[in-house]
Amino acid sequence: MDKIDLEVTNREILGKRVKHLRRQGITPVHLFGHGIKSLALQCGTGELERVLAQAGHTGLIGLKLDKEKKPRPVVIREFDRDWRRGKLLHVDFYQVKMEEKIRLEVPVVLVGEAPALKSKDNMLGHELGTLTVECFPAKIPASVEVDISSFTEPGQAIRVKDIELDKDIAALNDPELVVVKISAQLVEKVEEEVVEVAKEAVGAPEEAPPGKEAEEA
Repeated sequence: MDKIDLEVTNREILGKRVKHLRRQGITPVHLFGHGIKSLALQCGTGELERVLAQAGHTGLIGLKLDKEKKPRPVVIREFDRDWRRGKLLHVDFYQVKMEEKIRLEVPVVLVGEAPALKSKDNMLGHELGTLTVECFPAKIPASVEVDISSFTEPGQAIRVKDIELDKDIAALNDPELVVVKISAQLVEKVEEEVVEVAKEAVGAPEEAPPGKEAEEA
């Protein structure tokens, strides 16, 4: 994946005062990494949103700091948004070393069409949304594709061990962990149970009102 450049500047405003930056269209960011000094930085919100959309969760970004000629290779470690308005609040970047492997979560994307889903009695269960991988920064995949076109009947599943990855990328999840599976829906069984309960209710004898038995006797 090609590296995407992003210009940032040093940030002197810290703590709760950063809300004033956001009002000016500036987002506070933080840079950290193994063996480096953590830095408080800031960036124009519009440019940052563009880079986030382009890089996704795994894209390699070249962070261009003030007075530094060479961009620093980083990945997005975490970002926060206002859950009500979707406004970007903060971004954490992690500086990587190109010659050292990194561990990160990569989205699992389902591709293909499962023949089993042509029947309304079957359902698809996407059990694992991300895959934990280890690789060199230059080899970070944008996503891991899982082909479901081999699903023809209920009970079939694809596990972590079934996923084919590049030789330089290793999956760290439990190999037996289910990624996606086909299951039969339980609608018919539930309907049958409801019908049986209804039949029992209709066929049950009514209790005689108080005194009724004495009158008949």
